[in-house]
Amino acid sequence: MRRVRLNGRKWAGGALAGLVLLGTGLLAAWWVPLPERLAAPPSVVMAYRDGSPAYVFLAPDERWRIPAPKDRVDRAYVRALVALEDKRFFQHPGVDPLAALRALGLNLSRGRRVSGASTLTMQLVRVLEPRPRTFTSKVIESFRAAQLEARLSKQEVLEAYLQFVPYGRNVEGVEAAALAYFGHTAQHLSPAEIATLLAVPQNPNRRFPSPENRDRLRSARDDIARRLLESEGLVVDGVGSDAVLAEVRATPVPDVLTPFPREAPHAAAWLKARRPGATWLATTLDAGTQRFVERTMGEAARRLERQGIHNGAVVVADRESGELRALVGNFDFFDEKHGGQIIGFATPRSPGSALKPLLYALGIDQGLVGPETLVPDIPVAYGGYQPRNFDGRFLGLVRMESALSQSLNLPFVRLLERLGVEGFLGSLRQAGVTSLDPRPGHYGLSAAVGGLELTPLELTGVYLALAGDGQARPLRVLEEDAAPGKAQALVSPGAAWLTRQALALRDRPDFPERRRLTGLPARVHWKTGTSFGNRDAWAAGSGPKHTAVVWLGNFDHASSVHLVGAENAAPLLFDILEGVGPRGTALQEEDAAPPKDLVSVEVCAYSGHLPTDACTQRKRVDAVRTAVPTTPCPYHHRVEVDVASGLAVGPGCRDGRKTESRVYLTWPSSLRRWLAEQQRQLPEPPPLAPGCVAGGERDTPTILSPPEGLVALLIPGMNTEEQKIPLEAEAAHDRELTWFVDGAVLGTAKAAERLWWKPSVGTHDILVTDDRGLTARRTLVVRERQ
Repeated sequence: MRRVRLNGRKWAGGALAGLVLLGTGLLAAWWVPLPERLAAPPSVVMAYRDGSPAYVFLAPDERWRIPAPKDRVDRAYVRALVALEDKRFFQHPGVDPLAALRALGLNLSRGRRVSGASTLTMQLVRVLEPRPRTFTSKVIESFRAAQLEARLSKQEVLEAYLQFVPYGRNVEGVEAAALAYFGHTAQHLSPAEIATLLAVPQNPNRRFPSPENRDRLRSARDDIARRLLESEGLVVDGVGSDAVLAEVRATPVPDVLTPFPREAPHAAAWLKARRPGATWLATTLDAGTQRFVERTMGEAARRLERQGIHNGAVVVADRESGELRALVGNFDFFDEKHGGQIIGFATPRSPGSALKPLLYALGIDQGLVGPETLVPDIPVAYGGYQPRNFDGRFLGLVRMESALSQSLNLPFVRLLERLGVEGFLGSLRQAGVTSLDPRPGHYGLSAAVGGLELTPLELTGVYLALAGDGQARPLRVLEEDAAPGKAQALVSPGAAWLTRQALALRDRPDFPERRRLTGLPARVHWKTGTSFGNRDAWAAGSGPKHTAVVWLGNFDHASSVHLVGAENAAPLLFDILEGVGPRGTALQEEDAAPPKDLVSVEVCAYSGHLPTDACTQRKRVDAVRTAVPTTPCPYHHRVEVDVASGLAVGPGCRDGRKTESRVYLTWPSSLRRWLAEQQRQLPEPPPLAPGCVAGGERDTPTILSPPEGLVALLIPGMNTEEQKIPLEAEAAHDRELTWFVDGAVLGTAKAAERLWWKPSVGTHDILVTDDRGLTARRTLVVRERQ
């Protein structure tokens, strides 16, 4: 009885000691930090939308090590790995006692070490913390393995092994090895590839792919494949072992390492900086599109370099989804001389005329213009700003649709003046432009023709909105980004449609007939831009499925006479749209039917304005339902004429005369003034007969110069005679206008003439009155330049 009690106490004491030991081990497992290298940052990978790696960055510790989640590794490889290295991996706690006993018995029976008992977890410990192969090391590795199993799940342990397992030189992990050995990921592996990836880690230095290791690697691979197939057929299912083994033996082993992917380097660097800490950047970029655009730009770079053009960028986006399909940031990432690593698609540059389509659409939506509206294209000065057309010529009067197609500057500067600069900037911000200066009043009317800066990415957002139904939505480049929410209406569907019609009027500038040969649909709507001083050349537009933006220039802001949008950027745009877009006649009907918010309205065939009874020729045009023309035609006037003398008569002097009503064209005073300066004349309505006074019209004069809000600056030391300010006004029938400055009469002149005033420092009140007493007033501030 006493012996039973003693034995019971011994067992209790032993159990208690075991519990204490177990508790101590568990405390130690949670108290001792995990191996530091387990948290080593891996290589960052940017992947195409099909999952294939586009660019792999070297890890901070100078190793190629790619995270390998289990779902991105071929399951046949994982099954083979467990069968070969650790059959009870999913049952043991990091150390396998059964395997240890088996190895001990086998080694004792043979008299030498022929088998080990290392589990996958213990192998992971040795990779993370290399130690000499001693008994003490084995004890520490066993503790570390148990610690990993206590604090990590089996899935996490397996994924860590797949990430850190050595494959020779500085290649670690099965994903990096698959890329370096076979040129593809580990998601789909052949039996020969599986056996190769299992063979190398057993002796990385003597088996990694090289001509010297070829025979050793082949022998080890074939042996592993044989063992696996003889055991449970774990390499493949449903195929006979002999056939699979024959296939493995017939497959050459790799004897060189394949370079890691380094495509789309600018996009990779840009996304890596935007997503610090992310290791797998799954993008919407399309591998075929990206490679085609890079090849197209590379071929063009050789030609453009001879023209003094060293940098270029391209953005290609899907029209329907707004997902980016290609991002090219420069010609050559490694061109240090010309800033090759500057990310061009995210660098703000002056867009030249590329924003005119948005102005055009906004003007239509507000009822200020329509495609057929006649607008002046004549010189105008806004203080020190005197916009000019690209070719230096002026056309006088031109239809708004033609002004956009020909990229005239003056009509759009005038349109921006009517729209308001801040409102236009607000529309740009709504379209996703974030690089604008936020200070109110920072930008002026030159914003219409390139007096601001935005990136090719931001311009793509603008053109995507115009390419669709006028809805602005964020561009999407990462799959993890949330799908765009409700889009914001930038312009109406009708205004966007009318803008596309105008942009489709021009054919490809370098080879118009090429589209017949390539099969690209005819309805490509596009626009070019050239910044002041020929420092930037742009082309932006949309084909059937894609919207693309091309920028060319120099990051040191060097100019070139060849930096012209239509000359170099536009051909590249068409090459890209032809290369990435679908072909065939089935797509020819794009934009055939106008949107439902457009209505057919009748306008004066000459001016595009609301017809008056003097407009004898009329036509029907499309207009946005909520912004139909409301301004009567200002050009056609019905005049009562004395048949005998051909002179105009008024209501008070028609008695005793035979009169008839005739229609005449009249033009704005500003246009007649400009034509007179060019020694050109326009026909005018007949003057009033003696004793007759015009009546009926009550339109007040409109001051054109000085413009509203102008602050004139006097240059010290310069003769004020050379700094005179022109006084110009618009008035019907070229009436006599009298000008007053600060209450004093300056002079009288016809509306088609100009008076000059010698300014002085101060705030001045400028007033003009016509011969009926109708007046207009403006305040002008004059300061001395500091």
